[in-house]
Amino acid sequence: MRIKKIYLPVIITTALAVGVLIGGYLNFSAPTATFSSNASKNKLNKLLDFINNEYVDEVNTDSIVDITVNGILEKLDPHSVYIAKNELESVAQSMKGDFVGIGVNFYTYKDSVAVIKPIAGGPSEKAGIKAGDRILFAGNTKLFGKKISNDTLFSKLKGERGSKVELTVFRKTENKKFKVNVTRDLIPIKSVDVALMLNAKTGYIKINRFAETTFKEFHQGLSKLKAAGMQELVVDVRNNGGGYMERAVEIADEFLKDKEQIVKIKNRKGVEDVSYATSKGSFENGKLYILIDENSASASEILAGAIQDNDRGLIVGRRSFGKGLVQREMPLGDGSAVRLTVARYYTPSGRSIQKPYNKGLEEYYGEFEKRFENGELYAFDSIKVADSLKFKTKKGKIVYGGGGIIPDIFVPMEGKHGDEALNMIMQSGIVSYFVFEELDNERQQFQKLTIPQVENKVRSTDFYYDGFRRHLSKSGLIFNLEKHKDKVKQYLAAEFVRQLFDEQHYYQLILKEDPMIKSLMEAKK
Repeated sequence: MRIKKIYLPVIITTALAVGVLIGGYLNFSAPTATFSSNASKNKLNKLLDFINNEYVDEVNTDSIVDITVNGILEKLDPHSVYIAKNELESVAQSMKGDFVGIGVNFYTYKDSVAVIKPIAGGPSEKAGIKAGDRILFAGNTKLFGKKISNDTLFSKLKGERGSKVELTVFRKTENKKFKVNVTRDLIPIKSVDVALMLNAKTGYIKINRFAETTFKEFHQGLSKLKAAGMQELVVDVRNNGGGYMERAVEIADEFLKDKEQIVKIKNRKGVEDVSYATSKGSFENGKLYILIDENSASASEILAGAIQDNDRGLIVGRRSFGKGLVQREMPLGDGSAVRLTVARYYTPSGRSIQKPYNKGLEEYYGEFEKRFENGELYAFDSIKVADSLKFKTKKGKIVYGGGGIIPDIFVPMEGKHGDEALNMIMQSGIVSYFVFEELDNERQQFQKLTIPQVENKVRSTDFYYDGFRRHLSKSGLIFNLEKHKDKVKQYLAAEFVRQLFDEQHYYQLILKEDPMIKSLMEAKK
């Protein structure tokens, strides 16, 4: 495989999308930190004063402080992090679960804002904006024909709830330009991607992170599936890097019986805070399966550990990330914040699943590469854990700490060792971008088709497969796709369905051939 340097950011962004969350957004109720004057603090203050007043060149001391703070935190642990002022709002917004805006998914496509799809029930859909439309102006601000920063773009499309913005729109399918007033409103950022039935009795819920609204979304999905006759449930937290611990505890409570332990937190003083299930669980008896992988971390591991240690259900997949540290966010007074590790958490059996980090960040994150090298992503027997980290569940089953949750049912990574890059590409924005371009040329024809017809149109010939192969080549990505042709067509068809219809039908197509789902269904027989 060859990759042009200019295209690397796309790949890296995809690969690190989960890693952004792995830093953790866990809350821990602890006293507000107090700071006393000391020699080290005075030394730093004096140094900054000397630089401000005496250094030969003009220096941005704010940037020096940022570097200093990051350097200090890196010496502590991998998950104590500094969040700069310009990043804090977007991080908080993601975890809040909504924002105020016009409600469209879009690309900056050929120097114009192209609508992939308006959010169902959102302000833009209500105003008549459709997929494929170009937004040319927001008020008098031109949004096309020039490089415009994301910050500027978002500032024009976001605003106060109830405020209006006049958009000038070009609709390619009708070759017309028009103006429309859109009233900004709350736009949900979903943390539960989908809740659907895999078959007549098995429900499936996909959680992408644990945000403020996650339990509410999850409970709505669970209630819908129960009403549809669900008797057993699959909860998918693959690629879920974590989030608020409380949301994981609330979800675990839905499955566990009264007074069963969910998680224990212990701070530096040895003070423990234990969370227990209540009698309010709404799915305490049906069969339960939790899907995990190497990118399941933090709150995802709290949920999986609680289910495994209480012998409530089976964990399916590959060994999880291994993050057992708890952070608390502390404002620094200038709009920035530090997320500081204040405690460790332990699963009900007493195990810490935090992997070692005493050899530095490079070694810590390089541990993922070692999993590839030692073959554990492809063979259960390659997972090596010290016997000293052995624990027992309530019924006496052996489980291990010290580096993630080891599944009860192991499912190897799809494909052969060496196919990892292709797997990543097929689940990245590259596929979405290609499909948008194809729809932009054929939207009127595709809009006349049903879901089965769309799937058949994409999979029955090599037209779109060949087009995607050329698209990759132009982007500097050279793959031998021939042996993966069926898989490529499957993902392309699913993405066409997602952009034309919705997320639910996308997942219905993808899950048909999902190796973990197929392995689980086979194991249940």
